[in-house]
Amino acid sequence: MTSDTPAFDPIAADHDRVLILDFGSQVTQLIARRLRESGVYCEIHPFSTSADKIKAFGAKGIILSGGPASVTEEGSPRAADVVFELGVPVLGICYGEQTMCQQLGGNVTGNHNREFGRAFIEIVKPSALFDGLFEVGHKEQVWMSHGDWIDAIPEGFDVVAVSESAPYAAIANESRRFYGVQFHPEVVHTPRGAAILKNFTHKIAGCRGDWTMAAFKAQTIQRIREQVGQGRVICGLSGGVDSSVAAKLLHEAIGDQLTCIFVDHGLLRGEEAEDVVSMFRDHFNIPLVHVDASKLFLERLAGVTDPEQKRKIIGSSFIDVFDEEAKKLGGADFLAQGTLYPDVIESVSFTGGPSVTIKSHHNVGGLPARMKLKLVEPLRELFKDEVRALGFELGLPGRMVGRHPFPGPGLAIRIPGEITRERLAILRNADRVYLDEIRKAGLYDQIWQAFAVLLPVKTVGVMGDGRTYDHVCALRAVTSTDGMTADYYPFPHDFLGRVATRIINEVQGINRVVYDITSKPPGTIEWE
Repeated sequence: MTSDTPAFDPIAADHDRVLILDFGSQVTQLIARRLRESGVYCEIHPFSTSADKIKAFGAKGIILSGGPASVTEEGSPRAADVVFELGVPVLGICYGEQTMCQQLGGNVTGNHNREFGRAFIEIVKPSALFDGLFEVGHKEQVWMSHGDWIDAIPEGFDVVAVSESAPYAAIANESRRFYGVQFHPEVVHTPRGAAILKNFTHKIAGCRGDWTMAAFKAQTIQRIREQVGQGRVICGLSGGVDSSVAAKLLHEAIGDQLTCIFVDHGLLRGEEAEDVVSMFRDHFNIPLVHVDASKLFLERLAGVTDPEQKRKIIGSSFIDVFDEEAKKLGGADFLAQGTLYPDVIESVSFTGGPSVTIKSHHNVGGLPARMKLKLVEPLRELFKDEVRALGFELGLPGRMVGRHPFPGPGLAIRIPGEITRERLAILRNADRVYLDEIRKAGLYDQIWQAFAVLLPVKTVGVMGDGRTYDHVCALRAVTSTDGMTADYYPFPHDFLGRVATRIINEVQGINRVVYDITSKPPGTIEWE
């Protein structure tokens, strides 16, 4: 077997599979999420995936995503010919529809009748794609985002829906089970888009929809046992959702062959270290090594203000400490990581090349090479919401499973500028008050992530009859589904006023509070 032909994943092999070929759309992940939500296992691979890999995948259906290119441009992306030769259903979305048309004998004209945003399609002919959803003559809201114009469809295709600006808004070759839509069914702005995708996967491709967390748990435990055998596994435990779920799953699979190493870098929130130790060592009885390395980390961070340098120092220091502790255990055969599917996708761009680094991520990526360990990544097929579902399946408490994401570098990237013990203490207190008010208001589970930031700015204030010159605290709260994009949470003004009053009164060192209303993009969720 060549490196270009992957082995069948033993988990996915037990389920009907759909292959998503990515042409660079900003919302390709949403296609996968919609399919997973309907119980269908799927994977995203670059459009440039080889014919051998596509054949080996064993898909019951293939989806061609949207993308930013124009099929009229020389060298623009194309699907491998094998996609249309396998005899499986194919659905082209936006650019995917256009390249399908171009490759099968139709024609696309560039920069003609641009259509962006909400639109309405009219169903003009029955199709399996719309079966049970729309009758002929029905008008349905969808989301368009295209600049090219299909002016001829391939032989054997029929028009099944039109819009004001797109005479080929949806096309179908029912005999070959090829379908194309100019709109994006994967986004929430197409209200019944998920149902359209489900028609494709369940009715047209015949997928059973049996991708469940119970099945995933049982099959992953079996896979871990087969991979690890009698070997010893070490797992870096942070107390976050991903590493916690990975550790609990591994412990159910291999018991005391697993040892978790919890490195406390001194950049955690208040009482977080104690919670982790209590939960895993005392409650779940999982072998756990707790290392207080806060002095080392803070010494190495002294005087450092550049955010990328902070991340690199924290990452390399973590590897140093983790490596040292692992050696004390007498060696191990495997290193477990809580890698998620978005991490896998983002590691390769849609062209198959490296993607742009916005921020370096804190992980244990330098350890396998140094320690000559094999990787165990039991969560690499899952999205974040699926990890939470698996956490409940494993019996983890709701307060842990529903916990907001917390970055590996911890509070270091929520203190722009130099990290000191004094600033960490101020931020911990402000963050505690903020999250306490969010929980009291019953808003915690509505928010993807909320936290305080201590700015490297001091302002004049008045407290009592005296002048103060203290720090500014910024509050951040966002809604999101996967962290890829995010909107700020619209707190009522009275809530923000209440939080600001408590922080200023209870946290010595802060005399001004502001709220960050930047979405992602253009901003990132974290400040550094």
